[in-house]
Amino acid sequence: MTNAIPETESQTTFLAVTEIYKSIQGESTWVGLPCIFVRLTGCPLRCVWCDTAYAFSGGDAMSVADVVEQVKSLDCPLVEITGGEPLGQRNCGPLAQALLDQGLTVLCETSGALPIDQLPDSVIKIMDLKCPGSGEQSRNDWNNIAKLSPKDEVKFVIADRVDYEWARDKTRELDLTSKVNAVLFSPAFGPQDPQALVKWIMEDGLDVRFQLQMHKFVWPPDTKGV
Repeated sequence: MTNAIPETESQTTFLAVTEIYKSIQGESTWVGLPCIFVRLTGCPLRCVWCDTAYAFSGGDAMSVADVVEQVKSLDCPLVEITGGEPLGQRNCGPLAQALLDQGLTVLCETSGALPIDQLPDSVIKIMDLKCPGSGEQSRNDWNNIAKLSPKDEVKFVIADRVDYEWARDKTRELDLTSKVNAVLFSPAFGPQDPQALVKWIMEDGLDVRFQLQMHKFVWPPDTKGV
């Protein structure tokens, strides 16, 4: 594999891939299950608490077919396309369809800054709406709310009380709990005390799912390929 996507084929079959590996799913309603992660390279956002900055650049040029073959070799029915921001690559949708064609359950974790309808309908979208503390609140594409389906999930990473109140109000304003399978409230690892976040959720009677980033309690934060 080469680091540069061939110019003559970049528009049809190739993606820039940072890593492909099998581990446990650390977040979402799929938490704890074995999962293959396909981490695509590149992201137009720069969240303050980002833990995958190593995926901003570089990566290897891989065809959709080569990615599918590597995923198949890892022998797991659940696969997540992630990043970076996977929807920043035009071949993310074709990759997702190729994985679905293998009979796999396909998740895609996206920031919500780019249109999610470029993904096949059968893909389970886990959309990470950006709270004020991320520094990227203005990048949320609110048109995506209408494109969510009942199988999808919306995640808020919460760094402080301001973030919590913003996420709470958006959940209510947009009636998210009636639109998607789960609304996930996750404390930013480090800045936000998990106990305080649980207390706020209980006090406000929110019908949301509290979650921790399980993988960060198993391996040190920012560890690659786990």
